[in-house]
Amino acid sequence: MNATAQPAAPQVDAVVVGAGLAGLYQLYRLRELGLHTRVFEAEGDVGGTWYRNRYPGARCDIESMSYSYSFSPELDQEWVWSEKYATQPEILRYIHHVADRFGLRGGVTLNTRLTRAVYDEGAHLWRLSTDTGERVTTRFLVMASGCSSTARTPAVPGADSFAGPVHHTSHWPEEEIDFTGRRVAVIGTGSSGVQIIPLLAERAAGLTVFQRTPAYALPARNRPLRAAEVAGWKAGYPEFRAAQRRSKGGSVCAMPTRSALEVSEEERTATYEAAWQEGVLSAILRSYTDILVDEEANETVAAFLRAKIRSAVTDSRTAERLVPRGFPFGAKRPCLDSGYYAAYNQPHVTLVDLRETPIEEITRKGIRTTDGEHRVDMIVHATGFDSVTGSLLAPEIIGRGGVSLRKKWANGPRNHLGLVAAGFPNLFTVTGPLSPSVLTNMVVSIEQHVEWITDCIAHLRSRGSTEIDATSEAEEAWTAHVADLASRTLYPAADSWYLGANVPGKPRVFLAYTGGADRYRETCDVTAREGYTGFVLSGPPD
Repeated sequence: MNATAQPAAPQVDAVVVGAGLAGLYQLYRLRELGLHTRVFEAEGDVGGTWYRNRYPGARCDIESMSYSYSFSPELDQEWVWSEKYATQPEILRYIHHVADRFGLRGGVTLNTRLTRAVYDEGAHLWRLSTDTGERVTTRFLVMASGCSSTARTPAVPGADSFAGPVHHTSHWPEEEIDFTGRRVAVIGTGSSGVQIIPLLAERAAGLTVFQRTPAYALPARNRPLRAAEVAGWKAGYPEFRAAQRRSKGGSVCAMPTRSALEVSEEERTATYEAAWQEGVLSAILRSYTDILVDEEANETVAAFLRAKIRSAVTDSRTAERLVPRGFPFGAKRPCLDSGYYAAYNQPHVTLVDLRETPIEEITRKGIRTTDGEHRVDMIVHATGFDSVTGSLLAPEIIGRGGVSLRKKWANGPRNHLGLVAAGFPNLFTVTGPLSPSVLTNMVVSIEQHVEWITDCIAHLRSRGSTEIDATSEAEEAWTAHVADLASRTLYPAADSWYLGANVPGKPRVFLAYTGGADRYRETCDVTAREGYTGFVLSGPPD
């Protein structure tokens, strides 16, 4: 205990940062424990990712009936999804319904961003500061700030000189934007770009797409859900939800049993074609056991997909520019296509390959590449996020001995079970680095983390403990284990945001656990059953 520290009761039992799907569910669970809990949300309403990313075409790439909470059977029965893949407005309405139905809004302080958190070692509490000037002490701090909440805009010379409006897909204005008669530039062809480009192609007079790396986009085959279909889902929800929790990725599907290399080319092509027609993001990836671990097997599906892209785009030169090369299929997150490739068949849509002609500067009237100036009236950045760790490192978080989380993670994130970093007691991360998170159905992983954290806090309180911290040994072993699993896959073969490669200067560390959500869940459960091995429980303070 520090000589100057005085034991003190915190003002609240727990603070949760973020009021998206993770933060709201964490608030719900902590309230069930009877904890005085507050949520700080930087935006003007609840919703998290689905509040901020309101650009045209934004929708989930996990099926609606699967991408939803499972904790309430009543909620499962009363909410009716309208489409196979819900749009952003529908998902936001769902989140608002949940917040209202369970009375969660009163626990959320909006327009308030956590700026600093300092751990008081003597009192076993966190001292928090916000951008509104509020100071709060709390026993537990839960970062539910999201894997895709810190937008990234590349530094381009002249960015402030453009005379027209500039928008980022992750901070889209609430008011509708009129694209009629306008020449629009989109920079980026990841998930957000793939979704917004077809809509802009419909509405703008001219569309110029600036692409650095082509994406693999698989057909979504989105459609309205039929009433009988929804009724069937709802009748089987209890079994389906249980199966989700046992699954490898949070989605219920048949898992492969054979290698892509042990079947004939004809059989393989037929399998890929059936998966292509299915309209599910993971369908082709789970066609065979070795697509993500064997280069030769991966090339069989990559060749199939490249042929599909060439057949979808009429101009052969444009098609070749849209064909991904140089990295395995699946090593970068695939996208779902709802008119993306077809957009390039329209005469007013132009693709600029930045590998051939890089951007030199943004001018007052447009974007200049090495091939000349492209004049536009509006620029849209679809350039992604500082994913997984960005929102955790945005506030200044100071743990034991005055060590900051930024310093501790200077060479990449380290923690135990993706939940607690050694030296930062009582600080939990929901779907943070070194957990399955972004490789799974996020709602399933959110619920698993929230429930584990809640049970952990309940255990601490039942035994009179006020502090939990990961041991350095457990942290080192878990971090090495996650890296070892990733090294056995093809994921590290691509410069992806999974590795932090989209952010200059960010350490190249694979950010997710590749062993499967089922295996991960069992590891977490065993840890808890055995008395939280790998953690030190202590307190109350002297």
